[in-house]
Amino acid sequence: MSFDLIGLPALSRSAIDRGEPLRGDDEKLAALWPKARMIVVDTRGRTLVADRGTRLADRPAVEFGDLPPVNAVLLGEQDGVAYFAVLMPAEEGEATPPSRAWGPPELTDEPQWLDLRQAGATLDDTSAGLFTTAAALFQWHRLGKYCAKCGARTVLEKSGWTSVCSGCGREEYPRTDAAVICLVHDGADQVLVARGPEWPEGRFSVLAGFVEAGESLEACVAREICEEVGVTVRDIRYLGSQPWPFPRSLMIGFEAVADPADPLTLAEGEIAEAKWVSRADVRRSIEEPGSVPGLGLAGGASIAFRMLQSWSGAQSEQ
Repeated sequence: MSFDLIGLPALSRSAIDRGEPLRGDDEKLAALWPKARMIVVDTRGRTLVADRGTRLADRPAVEFGDLPPVNAVLLGEQDGVAYFAVLMPAEEGEATPPSRAWGPPELTDEPQWLDLRQAGATLDDTSAGLFTTAAALFQWHRLGKYCAKCGARTVLEKSGWTSVCSGCGREEYPRTDAAVICLVHDGADQVLVARGPEWPEGRFSVLAGFVEAGESLEACVAREICEEVGVTVRDIRYLGSQPWPFPRSLMIGFEAVADPADPLTLAEGEIAEAKWVSRADVRRSIEEPGSVPGLGLAGGASIAFRMLQSWSGAQSEQ
């Protein structure tokens, strides 16, 4: 039985004009600057959120100077207000964070520093779009400091959206890596979930993988699922997409049907565990986290969560 997503994935929400024509227009940016707002992201990928994780705690842009700083990136415009972001060092002495947040954070009434995985599901639409764009741009900046053609240092232009090689003048723009993510079900009441080797025991999600050169999205779905768990799928159907800037992916969601009677053959080093679970258990695990032993599911910021929620019919505040 096919299904549709019940709403946009958390990081696909955005409520502002991205403002592409403004990026190289210094005169218009200067005119917008007095009312502009600034979002500070630290080198751990966190920003300050308020009201129990529902909105970004942005600041007046003029606190950062009379004109946009050279390291500020333009995120977009809404109702005549331009939104910028700057990358700042994390507090000294803070430990390096884990590579992923496995559980929801404890949200407080006081402003707190959270990363996109932790806050993506609770932020309002405008805040979610702004934070996702900022995270994606800063990851690109981090990875694109040198020219891919001649190796010289690059310089950022157009409000952080273009890099220009200081040696050969080559221009480059933010990179996005296409990845498929697929909810495999049996056409009835079972779904296939899997766990990566670096994931904690009991934490599961749906299957995903990167699109290879010269490969269609549908072909990638079939190949990745076969490679990872040894299952042949059919009836591949597109569901939706979501940016996932860790570091620069676009997750393209599908559903597909497979036979639970087929043996599971796990790809060594990629899949530590895979199993078929019931719709009822998925629904209960989402509605009452921790209520189904050995079945913790993807967090609310991911498209995997929206896919599992939509397929199972679970109700959730995430």
